[in-house]
Amino acid sequence: MLYLMLAILSSSAVAVLMRLSGRHSKNGMTVLASNYLMCVIAAGVLAGWPLLPEVEGLGLTLSLGAVNGILYLGGFVLLQWCTKRSGVVLPATFQKLGVVIPTIAAITIFREQASWVRLLGVGVAVAAILVMQDRREGRQIRGLGGLIALLLVCGGCEVMSKVFASFGLEALDDHFLFYTFVVAFLLCVGLCIVRKQGVTLPDVLWGLAIGVPNYLCSFFVLGALMQGMEAVIVYPTYSAGTIIAVTLVGVLAFREKLNGRKIAALGMIMAALVLLNV
Repeated sequence: MLYLMLAILSSSAVAVLMRLSGRHSKNGMTVLASNYLMCVIAAGVLAGWPLLPEVEGLGLTLSLGAVNGILYLGGFVLLQWCTKRSGVVLPATFQKLGVVIPTIAAITIFREQASWVRLLGVGVAVAAILVMQDRREGRQIRGLGGLIALLLVCGGCEVMSKVFASFGLEALDDHFLFYTFVVAFLLCVGLCIVRKQGVTLPDVLWGLAIGVPNYLCSFFVLGALMQGMEAVIVYPTYSAGTIIAVTLVGVLAFREKLNGRKIAALGMIMAALVLLNV
């Protein structure tokens, strides 16, 4: 449970730093690439030398890491595309709803046992995500195919960690994250070149700062799974807990106001967390 709580705190830190970086950086893709660079450095240090150890299971770790890296960057690119097509609200909602994918996979593929109480908790968490969204924007669904792809890709990222936790070697968990972020970084650099993104010192510094908690998110979620926590608990709790933490930071640090809809959603999320951990 400690790893899961640390993952929630790290995810909240990413959200806060992303918000702050928007005020000072100019090139979003450069910030993202710098973020992945920091993740590569952190994962490489923890993995140790050699980064390609001659051990059984290396091929599987490389393959899963590469797919995960593609999904990581693919989710961000899809989020950008969907935001241009459908506004802010719908893409944010579909991105958060990606939590249903690893939850379903945990029950149907990995045969995790889920009581009706926990399933009710998942349902309440999903409903709270829908209630949380401000519907003043994006009432009409445009680019539905892209939104569904966003949900699947974001959910797929989470599933990959569960796949590695189930079939990979625990000794290679840091290598799995290293390969993930190397692939994401290289693809992101390629996109920066194609899009002719500029590079400024604030872009790089903010990206590196975001990379620290971003890496810790993946590290702690994977750690919770490797320690035997069920994915049907980890992912909904991680998603719901992050929403609560980010909302509280917004109220306390950024003086954001909570309307009736958000207060109701927070109450639902707290109820979902209780149900998920019964």
